[in-house]
Amino acid sequence: MSDDVFGTAGIRERVLAGWSAAPIRFREDANAEEDLALGGYVDRLVVELAQNAADAAVRAGTPGRVLFELRGNTLVVANTGTALSRDGVESLATLRASAKRDEHTENPSGEDLTGTGADGAGRAVGRFGVGFSAVLAVSDEPVILSRTGGVRFSKADTADAIAGLGSGELATEVRRRDGNVPVLRLPFAAEGEPPEGYDTAVILPLRDEAAVSLVRRLLSEAGDPLLLALPGLARIEIETDAGRRVLEDAGSRWWIHRTGGVFDAHEREELLADRPVEERSRPFFSVVWALPRDSAVALPGVVQAPTPTEEALSLPVLLLASLPLDPTRRHVAKGPLTDRLVREAATAYAELLRTRAEDGDDVLRLVPTGLAAGPLDQLIREAILALLPGTPIVRSVEDGTLLRPRDAVIVEGADDTFNQVLAPIVPGLIRAARTDRPALDALGVRRLELAEVVDQLGTAAAHEEPEWWSALYGSLTEMVTDALLRESLGTLPVPLADGRLVRGVRGLLLPGPELPVEVLKEFGAYGVRVVHPAAVHPALERLGAIPASPRSLLEDSAVRAAVEHSMDADDPEAIAHAVLSLIATDPAQADGLWWLSDLVLRDADGELTPANALVVPGSAAEEALDADEVAPIDPALLERYGVPALAAAGVLATLGVVTAADVALDRLPEALKDLDGIDDWAYDVAPDGSRYGATVGELAAIRDLDWVRDDAWPQVLGILGAEPELRRALVTQVRVIGPDDRPLGVPSYAAWWIRERVLLADGEPLAGRADPDAEPVLAAFLDPAPEWTAALDPEVRSAVGLVREVGDLDADGISLVLDRLADPEHEITESALLRFWRQLGTLPLFPGDAPDQVRVLSADGWTEVVDPATAVVVDGPMWLQRTDLGGFVVASGAAADGLGDLFDVPLAHEVAEGKIDGEGTAADVPELVRELVPEVPPLWWEHEELTVDGVDVSWWVDAEGAPHAATFDGLAKALAWSAGHWDRRHLIRAVLNEPDRTSELLQDATYDHPAAQ
Repeated sequence: MSDDVFGTAGIRERVLAGWSAAPIRFREDANAEEDLALGGYVDRLVVELAQNAADAAVRAGTPGRVLFELRGNTLVVANTGTALSRDGVESLATLRASAKRDEHTENPSGEDLTGTGADGAGRAVGRFGVGFSAVLAVSDEPVILSRTGGVRFSKADTADAIAGLGSGELATEVRRRDGNVPVLRLPFAAEGEPPEGYDTAVILPLRDEAAVSLVRRLLSEAGDPLLLALPGLARIEIETDAGRRVLEDAGSRWWIHRTGGVFDAHEREELLADRPVEERSRPFFSVVWALPRDSAVALPGVVQAPTPTEEALSLPVLLLASLPLDPTRRHVAKGPLTDRLVREAATAYAELLRTRAEDGDDVLRLVPTGLAAGPLDQLIREAILALLPGTPIVRSVEDGTLLRPRDAVIVEGADDTFNQVLAPIVPGLIRAARTDRPALDALGVRRLELAEVVDQLGTAAAHEEPEWWSALYGSLTEMVTDALLRESLGTLPVPLADGRLVRGVRGLLLPGPELPVEVLKEFGAYGVRVVHPAAVHPALERLGAIPASPRSLLEDSAVRAAVEHSMDADDPEAIAHAVLSLIATDPAQADGLWWLSDLVLRDADGELTPANALVVPGSAAEEALDADEVAPIDPALLERYGVPALAAAGVLATLGVVTAADVALDRLPEALKDLDGIDDWAYDVAPDGSRYGATVGELAAIRDLDWVRDDAWPQVLGILGAEPELRRALVTQVRVIGPDDRPLGVPSYAAWWIRERVLLADGEPLAGRADPDAEPVLAAFLDPAPEWTAALDPEVRSAVGLVREVGDLDADGISLVLDRLADPEHEITESALLRFWRQLGTLPLFPGDAPDQVRVLSADGWTEVVDPATAVVVDGPMWLQRTDLGGFVVASGAAADGLGDLFDVPLAHEVAEGKIDGEGTAADVPELVRELVPEVPPLWWEHEELTVDGVDVSWWVDAEGAPHAATFDGLAKALAWSAGHWDRRHLIRAVLNEPDRTSELLQDATYDHPAAQ
């Protein structure tokens, strides 16, 4: 039997005697132990055994080590430190009477009794000597082996000892409890040694498989929080069938902030008055905050006091504090001590955030926001939020220093780039992501609306250079994509080219790099708001500024007003310089801006003259235009700005062109008002002579035609034909759309003006004269054009009214030709007259009155002039045989009707009945003819002598289309006319006259059809 070094027999004797004397004490002890084993300690086995190991290490003054080894159904927990003592064994066997009492008693001298620091941090954490009862949740036979001896506890041996007392009352109580007895009240001596390297070992034979599973789970859950809660332990080793784990150096995985202290006498009286007596003897406190370096680390989410409680904690950190607990050790007890420790914890938390912020960590994620997780969490959060606004934890944008939240400010909607620009002019500015807003609100950080800051910029940054403003706008690049933020930026200050700083971006003009600053400055005086080129940034366009090309600047109403009133301006030359410099960057940008010609410039004599009355010295315009109307421009201006820029402003080097779009003929645009005779042109070209409702989509008109010298037209027309823009404005017909939306092609304004206004030396118009390449009849009966017109382009000659063919004649021209055609003194060949009739008959335009005389074909192959009453229009070849009807005007189809109307001469069938005398003899049309011309009728009527209306003829086709003939030649013509194939009369005649050529003619006819071509 082993030595009873710890006096376990005496302990058993005293306990059993007490139970015998007062069985109620047995019941109290059994209930108390059961409460601890099944209640407060049911899942705290690992924590409590580790805590005992830590206490042993603290008492020994050495870093502690503990080993948890699960072997099959046995858990061995070995630790270093002070070995088991007689007092320790008595403490284990005595509920709520810890052997650590003296260690926790105040030391009046101030000497540290534990060697763990005067602030109390790291002191032994045992409270009542009852933690060991946690083993009863898994074992009925716990054993403790130490270098000083061993002790064991046993449910079975305890039950036997109670039975040995012979107490019926105790026996009855044991039966009532189903054999459950207070195991830890009766210690027994045990033999054995702890594992090598350790001073004490707890051996727990596990009760059943459920106990094994519980232990395995508790060991798997053990981690850094255990090390942090028990600073006396430097190393925890855990070995199971799943492997081996070592817990040490928690500081490498956590940022740790520890604090603690000792309450003075006054504080002790106030704070500990409602705590148990033995707890009052421990007047120190400790608080540990631990922040995982890896944000993915799972946190228990409960307050540790310092071992886990059931008090929820919503902060993403670990809190271990010596908070007072209720008897269950699951919840923190309310009272002044808890309130004080909450304040201490809040102060420590603020320090943790300050130190982390100093190291560059973003601590806003650690600021309490949202709803509290429970009453204690609410108290802790409120205490923290009372301190954090005065703790420097937010970083200044300007210089990176830490600011107190109460001194900080954020700008709503500003991003990092914009904040960087604002920092020098917004004191206390900090960055703020959208996700930071709840934290910043909780800290009381002042918010500035973006619009408010923008309003302040005009004063705070008024002295800044344009380049600074460009950088500011660049910082807004991302922000301007947000529609709401764009509204806040509506009053953004912008420096202008003229030196002003204006508020508001919308409508400002953004100049390109090609626009010089000195030019842009000039426009400020006229109300043009152009952004300074050095301040330009694409973000301004997103805020409503308008990209400004030379064109958009020139189109600005203020620039136009300055140009149009430049004659009356105080400094017209400054206006001229600004406008011409702008045009010079790209003269094409001035196209169509007709009012630029009102810009006054100096002429060669120094006089102020509108640009449209100036010419380039030595140019075609100077040579062609009347010197009384135009003057040469100052050569200095020509040298400074160049001909292209001056021409774009209206100065003439050649004739100019004015353009307009969407022109209503009854409301001509201002750009066309100065054109000579433009209203008359509009009236003349309007459909049906009414300008109302008639429009022209595009109109290009040559200006200053009325300034051309009379003797300069040969040169001018050469210029108009040679220069593409002038040529188009002359020869291209204008497309007029009438009220009924029908298009009508009409002469251009220039063509109309020249036809109406240009007179030759003889005082007669140039228009209406015979073109050098005119048809013979026209050449014979019209006045010839001047010889110099032969050098002109045919399109130009046609545009100015020269007549090359009958279609070029207007009504007056037709009347003139017909009058001269009826002059007997003129001769004209039959072929020329026939060609003239063909063209004339198809014209849609005729004079109002028919001529008094009409020229007809004569019998000798020439022509003669007769009275219209003795002439007929022959519209079919068979009527040419009727010489009894008078002189012939020969035409076919619509041309015949047209000539009849033109000459007031009837058609031949209108003056003769065309009735065949006699019936004739029916005969079959030869098969060969029908093969060659399938459309011929199958029969024809042969006549010995054929007369129509008593007049001899060789062939005729009656009203029913039946052919009649008296000769082979007549038959061929009759068959061809009746078949509608007059062009095949010669083929038919050949077949009739030479039937032996049938094969040859059939072969030739194969190629008469279009498909053979």
